[in-house]
Amino acid sequence: MRKIYPTTIEAIEAPTLIRITDNFYVVAFRLMKLLPAHFILDRAQQAGLLDIGSIIIETSSGTFGLALAMICALRGYRLILVSDPVIDTSLKRRLEELGAHVEIVSGVEAYTGIQQVRLDRIKSLQEEHPGYFWPSQYDNPHNPEAYTPVAELLVEALGHVDCLIGTVGSGGSLCGTSNYLRMLFPQLTVAGVDTHGSVLFGLPDQPRLLRGLGNSLMPKNVAHMAFDEIHWVNAAEAFLATRILHRTHALYMGGTSGAAFLVSRWWAQQHPNATVVALLPDEGYRYQDTIYNDDWLRQHNALLTQLPEQPCLVSHPHEVNENWSYMLWKRRTYEQVLHYPFLGGQSRGQ
Repeated sequence: MRKIYPTTIEAIEAPTLIRITDNFYVVAFRLMKLLPAHFILDRAQQAGLLDIGSIIIETSSGTFGLALAMICALRGYRLILVSDPVIDTSLKRRLEELGAHVEIVSGVEAYTGIQQVRLDRIKSLQEEHPGYFWPSQYDNPHNPEAYTPVAELLVEALGHVDCLIGTVGSGGSLCGTSNYLRMLFPQLTVAGVDTHGSVLFGLPDQPRLLRGLGNSLMPKNVAHMAFDEIHWVNAAEAFLATRILHRTHALYMGGTSGAAFLVSRWWAQQHPNATVVALLPDEGYRYQDTIYNDDWLRQHNALLTQLPEQPCLVSHPHEVNENWSYMLWKRRTYEQVLHYPFLGGQSRGQ
């Protein structure tokens, strides 16, 4: 029988399930955003919205843009990405090497408010390019739907999962994976990991050193009623946890993975009879000069020598302090927890 080999995208997007302790496992991705990017573009192609030479327009300063650029290079699509000064130079070079046109918006010095500037530029680009396709990862329901294979992997390998933990940005990975797992395990605990300065769970919008999670606007794909717990981890804590993950388990990952590892390791220790799984979004090679560089950490006041032993329990987001904190969200809506609706705009990509 002829052996069937995966394509480039299929090989890179496939995660690896790794046992950390007897009750603690991680799903490690080389590039998690390939799953939703691949799924979204496949659905668009099947619907007749994409063909060779089609123009895709998206706003991104991170790995979703990289995932799109990889697929576009292989399929012959044209990609225009709107980003801002927070994008790292090496990523921008890689995107351009893959053929993407990267436009950096200007006129805003602070991080706060930059999302709206990017959205405004997206709108004008769409007017310039009729027939464009917009993946819109934060609002597109195909984003969470793309994580069905992750849930299937966990069920097939572990049989049962008691707690799923991951970072929250677009709402795709954790909400999507947990949605399918809860069909089998209704009592599944879902713990989301956010960071200070993110509005997703009720904190004020502020500049964030820890990127790849959190948001300045509210994505439609963040299903607040999916969450039992919310943890807020600061940048220094996430960065040290990232390096501890590397030193102790030889997993060379990024800062979002470190944040998820910090919370899930503690949760597994508190519940030794539970099967705990953490989602680790991407590898650490983009962060060799930042997270894995003591000088850079000192310059940004983010060099810790010791992690807190446990988070501070709060009863409301307004009580969150500057260190690792958590609250029991109890599968409530944003309005039920905060007692007022989120008044910001809708996010369209990061």
